[in-house]
Amino acid sequence: MTPELIHPCRSAGAGNEVLYVDIYIDEHEPRRGILDLLSRLRPHWKEQNIQMKTFTEGITNQLIGCYVGSVQEPGCVLVRLYGRMTELYVNRDREMEMFQVFHAHGCGPQIFCSFQNGICYEFVRGTVLDDKLLQQPSIYRLIAAEMGRIHSIQPKCGPPVEPLLWTKMFHFLTLVQGKINSSSTEQQCTESPVALREVPSFETLSAEMESLKKHLSRIDSPVVLCHNDLLTKNIIYNHKEGMVKFIDYEYADYNYQAFDIGNHFNEFAGVNDVNYSLYPGQELQRDWLLAYLESYKHSTGREVAVTEAEVTQLYIQVCKFSLASNFFWGLWAILQSHYSSIDFDFQRYAMARLTFYFEKKEEYFGLPVSEREARGAALSGMRCSVTTL
Repeated sequence: MTPELIHPCRSAGAGNEVLYVDIYIDEHEPRRGILDLLSRLRPHWKEQNIQMKTFTEGITNQLIGCYVGSVQEPGCVLVRLYGRMTELYVNRDREMEMFQVFHAHGCGPQIFCSFQNGICYEFVRGTVLDDKLLQQPSIYRLIAAEMGRIHSIQPKCGPPVEPLLWTKMFHFLTLVQGKINSSSTEQQCTESPVALREVPSFETLSAEMESLKKHLSRIDSPVVLCHNDLLTKNIIYNHKEGMVKFIDYEYADYNYQAFDIGNHFNEFAGVNDVNYSLYPGQELQRDWLLAYLESYKHSTGREVAVTEAEVTQLYIQVCKFSLASNFFWGLWAILQSHYSSIDFDFQRYAMARLTFYFEKKEEYFGLPVSEREARGAALSGMRCSVTTL
């Protein structure tokens, strides 16, 4: 190893230090730089035997698997090259902390090192889920149980943790300002469920964020350790072992329990071709939430029995926080449309997320907020007074 190029970086929050390699890898011609990196991390690998596979699921970063033999054999290394300008809205130090926290609790891969424009970490064996598998009970119950385990991970002693949502959303909104036009004559998208014809103005988005915060702050959703970005490409399914693992922690942090679940439900609609007809129906959601609550309560040492009222209460909270998820990623996609070099129609994606937000806002805002109201809905057989989605 070259001493001046490799050294420990500051602690990543779980008591260990993460190696830092002072090199930059060209995103357009990454092989040479990756080989340089691997000569330090895997010095026993012979360069002529090293194979690389580019994974295409991501729309934020480049992800390249490096291996000798087979990508599914132990020892495979993943190299992630950060997307252009992502440092504006992703806290990379916090991401490394989250890597270590998830790994320390047996819920995530080991991080090997960071470098100037990326990180390198352990490959999780299995296959990336596709959208159809999300609908299978045997699969979605595994996902629900794994999320319950993660949500039970307690923070270290210290001041109460704050939810990521509002701080991150406000940051996105600040970055959006100046990137979109202000217009007093824009369509009144807040009053119509029809598809948006253009990105709403900064004033409209700002007002919507305040409306969301005011409404959701009345809901007593616990603040727990969340993944916050659980789309299909971030779920690895190991068929042989009958388990799932979550990967990629760019947005992982403490956040509202109902946000993490509602965000995952939104991801049933897909990414490349967003289709909200795939959004899970009420029956699937309630079965998912039952599996989740059993896991969450077991992992936190409580009575595992789950009541109908508990499922109903969480279902309502998830419906409401799913609005915040669509709004959050709508803002994110607006930013990506201006900064990203990845070939993806981010503006179309932003419009899809924001359109569904406005379509569902009135319905979900109308659901009961308090536990007493939620219990009343369950006992009266109203099933939350919501038609099947």
